[in-house]
This record gives sequence, structure tokens and C-alpha cells, in this order.
Amino acid sequence: MTARIIDGKAISAQVREDVAERVRFLAKRHVQPGLAAVLVGDDAASKIYVASKQKACADVGMHSERVDLPAGASQQDVLDAVGRLNADPRISGMIVQLPLPPHVSELAVQRAVAPEKDVDCLGPVNVGLMARGEAMFLPATPFGVVELLVRSGIEIEGHDVTIVGRGGLVGMPLAIMLAQRSPRGNATVTLCHTRTKDVAAHARTADVVVVATGVPNSLTAAMVKPGATVIDVGINRVDGKVIGDVDFEGVAEVAGAITPVPGGVGPMTVAMLLVNTVTAAEAAAGPG
Repeated sequence: MTARIIDGKAISAQVREDVAERVRFLAKRHVQPGLAAVLVGDDAASKIYVASKQKACADVGMHSERVDLPAGASQQDVLDAVGRLNADPRISGMIVQLPLPPHVSELAVQRAVAPEKDVDCLGPVNVGLMARGEAMFLPATPFGVVELLVRSGIEIEGHDVTIVGRGGLVGMPLAIMLAQRSPRGNATVTLCHTRTKDVAAHARTADVVVVATGVPNSLTAAMVKPGATVIDVGINRVDGKVIGDVDFEGVAEVAGAITPVPGGVGPMTVAMLLVNTVTAAEAAAGPG
């Protein structure tokens, strides 16, 4: 293996320490950031993910709450829970854990979250502000990808980036963020998807390849330019193991830098959610 490993655990620890310092500063003003999670149903993976967010909050000195609703809860029940959290001054930010049951509209729920508490950046107001380059919050996983690149010394500005996967949670917002006029953007971005005729041809020209397809081994060594940086956003469980979307062993022989799975993008998602939450608390507290 020749590629440098981009250690998401180590970089996320740096981010969390930055957050903890901001939390300590707020504590001097008698302000404690709070993150709430609304969980509908009994999805085991969602419960584990929410529990990891609650532990992360405790580690940096934040307050956290979890609102559990049964799978049969009505859409109005979910909207009522969101409304209560909107009105709760102890809650700086909230997330509504996805997926929601089929009878509950994701859009209706995301629209109901107050924009100033929408730390997942999924509501239409914050998505629109992000697209304009005026975001208060950035979606946690794309935010984490950019932070990994910046803190690893990977150049973005003026470079070619290919994103494989156009999902609304990662690929699409990341393409917008990296293409924007910004010190953390200014890339030339190609967004590939299931109707792209030749994904490999686009990937092979890129200085940075980000893969978020949800399909194991969807990026192979033959699809990577020697020395390119490869960011694997995927999380798949195969034969009892957690693997990404990239053929890690093969690609690592060609790439210049690569993220592992686990231990790459995953820890950054939670870390950037903490960043958004403390940012929301600072905004609510005002100058001081």
C-alpha cells in the first residue's frame, strides 16, 4: 500500500477539542449548548447513531436530549415534538433521525424545524442558504469531507473533483460546496450518478474522488489517477464486516491519500454536527 491514510478519528478529535473550547467559553457566560434528537421507531442502527451523538455531546460538555416516538406515531405527533423543541431555550439544535416511517413526510418535518436550530441543514431554508453560499450551517457529512481535506493539506482550489453519487445528503450538497467561490471551494466539480455513461473516465481525470454510492467496491484501482486523493463516504456491512464503497486494498496501491472505513468520514460527521450545534448556541446567545 502506497497511499497516505487520512485518519478521521484523529482529525475529528482535533475538531471536538475546538468545540469543547468554545463550549467552555460559553459556560463563562452561563450558556450551555444543547442538542436534541427525535427518533421515530425502533431502528437499531438509528438508535446506535443517536447514542453516539449523545456521548459526543457529553464529551465536549453539551447538554443532549432524545425524544423517542413509536413507529406508529402520526405525522402530527412528530411535528408536535419538533414544535416543543423549537420552543425550548435549552435546545440549541435538533436533528430528526432518518429514515422516518413511510407515512411521515420528511419534507414536512424538515420544514417544521426552526432554521436556527436545523443543525443537520436539511430544511429548505438552510439548504437554500447553503446553495447561495450564505449558510449558517453546513450539512454534517459534506462539511466533514471538506474539513478532512483542509486539515490534511489536500488542495481544493483550482483542482478537479469527481463526486460519485448525487444523493441529497452527501453528493449534491458537497458538489455545491466545493464549487462555490470560497477558500474551501473553487474546485472544478464533476457529479456522477447512475445515468453517467462512463464514471471511470470522469474519476480517472480527478485530483480528488469522493465516493458516496452505497455500493461496495464501486470505485476500483483502474478508476483512479495515480496520486489522487480518495474519500470514501460509504458504510456497508458485508459478511459481518463494515466496509466502504471503495475497493480499499486495490485503490490504496494507486492513490496518494485515502480514507479508511471505518475511521475516515464517519467520525467527522458527528464532529461537524457538534460544530453546528455550538455555532447555533453562540448565535442564540448573541455577542458577548
